[in-house]
Amino acid sequence: MGVVALILVITFVTLLLLRVPIAVSIALASFVAILAEGSDPSVILASKMANGVNSFALLAIPFFILSGYLMGKGGLARRLIDFAAVLVGAFPGGLGYVNTLTCMLFGSISGSAAAAVSSVGGFMIPEMNRKGYNREFNVSLTTTAATTGLLIPPSNIMIVYSVAAGSVSIAAMFMAGVFPGIITGLFIMLVAGIISIINGYRGQSNEIPKWKPWLSTALVIVFLVGAFLAKGEGKTLSGGVVVGAIIVSLICFQSLRRAFPTLLLIVIVIGGILQGIFTATEAAAIAVVYSFFLSVIIYREISFKELPSILRDTGITTAVVMLLIGASSGMSWIMTMANIPQTVSESLLGLSDNPILILLTINLLLIFVGTFMDMTPAVLIFTPIFLPVVTQLGMHPVQFGIMLIANLCIGLCTPPVGTCLFIGCGVGKTTIAKVTSKMIPFFLAMVAALMVITYVPAVSLWLPVETGQIKQKEVEQYEFMHDSAEPEEKNAENAAS
Repeated sequence: MGVVALILVITFVTLLLLRVPIAVSIALASFVAILAEGSDPSVILASKMANGVNSFALLAIPFFILSGYLMGKGGLARRLIDFAAVLVGAFPGGLGYVNTLTCMLFGSISGSAAAAVSSVGGFMIPEMNRKGYNREFNVSLTTTAATTGLLIPPSNIMIVYSVAAGSVSIAAMFMAGVFPGIITGLFIMLVAGIISIINGYRGQSNEIPKWKPWLSTALVIVFLVGAFLAKGEGKTLSGGVVVGAIIVSLICFQSLRRAFPTLLLIVIVIGGILQGIFTATEAAAIAVVYSFFLSVIIYREISFKELPSILRDTGITTAVVMLLIGASSGMSWIMTMANIPQTVSESLLGLSDNPILILLTINLLLIFVGTFMDMTPAVLIFTPIFLPVVTQLGMHPVQFGIMLIANLCIGLCTPPVGTCLFIGCGVGKTTIAKVTSKMIPFFLAMVAALMVITYVPAVSLWLPVETGQIKQKEVEQYEFMHDSAEPEEKNAENAAS
């Protein structure tokens, strides 16, 4: 590693240890490294930071942040909780399932794990406490389940990765995150179910609502059919799946009717993107209009007097994100000039010829990084470093993006910089020390889901291919987990040729 690279790394780590804000640490480290490289940092760093945020795709971030604030304060979590309770509340440990499912739904709608912890946890954690569930168990479950919303679209961090990667479609990332998010949620549910059975946590019965007028029922049917038809290219799922979903929806109709306007946002955003009606940025603006109409006009949970404070919070959050993106753009430039990505790539590829081992090493490094670095700067810094490595191994950039996000989600739940963990402990009125031991089973569940996402490409790539966001030929160019599966046969073919 060259002198410039060493200066960059040492300066950055030193500033972090001195607890300098991450964006300032990145900018200052880049400034010093550019100066050591012999260029004028006042010109280069300023231009790179300006160009870094000068992207049409990044306009989606403030819109989705505002939409998330409106959804979080608009009383939507309670309606989703009622809907989830009818679906899974009667099982042993049912409130744990309700908590997880609600976090998945709310996180996907708001695009924010922190908002899911505060909104869903604000109701579910006290409710689970009253029902006899262990307080630390409740906080651990809510904290980990909330991160699934960063994988299930729409998600701000996917937009950040798409910009950092350069040529990755946001729509493809949105589609790629659906199954990984669901799998992670199911793994967390499995752990919650086992713990609930061991501790004797019971479910709670929910009365099946009576049938409602045919017009409202027809509305539900139209919603469900529209959601499945939104896959694009005229392809639909099997009729049995649609009919089964309709029957389940009609059984829990009253709860679905209350949650229906909220759930419709997912159909509007994802369906509109898939059908080519609008881009991801335009979809974010539409999400703001819809969430405003829902929270302020329909549910009236937000008054017009509260809007200035919501807009202020949105502006502050957006400014932090954009400052991180701008500063990271400057760091990416000097890292490229110092050949850091190439050096790391050569070092990792020199460790072994086995892609399984190399990817395991990358995952371990990212888990370690995620414990002390927030998700956005981690994505911006490590995407240009590790993306060339995984593409050489045959991993598709979209799959790597999902793997990267799933990995860094674990860091949101671990000390010392676990944002969701801090919020969960605050909501649950407990301490990190008490929660940590209860967090371990859920941590292992997230790691298990990460392994599935890493080593089974179809989990991330099947849906983008089916919806036309990625071409099958493009996927076939990447032979990850195909070459390593039969090394002896490939060696024989090479020898014969």
